[in-house]
Amino acid sequence: MFVCSTNQGICLLEFVDRRMLETEFEQLQKQLKMKIIFGDNNHIKQTKKEIEEYFQGKRQHFNIKLHTPGTDFQNNVWDCLKQIPYGKLTTYKQQAEKINNPQAIRAVASANGFNRVAIIVPCHRVIGSNGELMGYGGGLERKRWLIEHEKKYSNQN
Repeated sequence: MFVCSTNQGICLLEFVDRRMLETEFEQLQKQLKMKIIFGDNNHIKQTKKEIEEYFQGKRQHFNIKLHTPGTDFQNNVWDCLKQIPYGKLTTYKQQAEKINNPQAIRAVASANGFNRVAIIVPCHRVIGSNGELMGYGGGLERKRWLIEHEKKYSNQN
């Protein structure tokens, strides 16, 4: 995975093979008015530790600070994503209802797609109303794997 941070917190956590990663880098640099440079800081170190624990099945909640620039609507949707419990799924429709905008299903799905902080902001926990996996920048196979991983470990704790 690729991780970026500012002094305020993590602003990107993506799979290195994610389509559109270059576009995300460009957009992020433009939004933050900063260049992405190679380096390390406490946010990155903590993220590496917490993500490793997540993949080991030892972590279900993240403590890392986030810096997620976006529109008010996007941040509202991303905050809603962070409330989805580990090992649980919701739908885009339920997410739209939860933010008190039940007609905004497609806008919610779009905002989920602009989420730059994979796993920690768990857009992989959102599925279609018909129960099908849809729309994951990391790929549907990876989304399926993450859902199964969380199901496995949520039953053990």
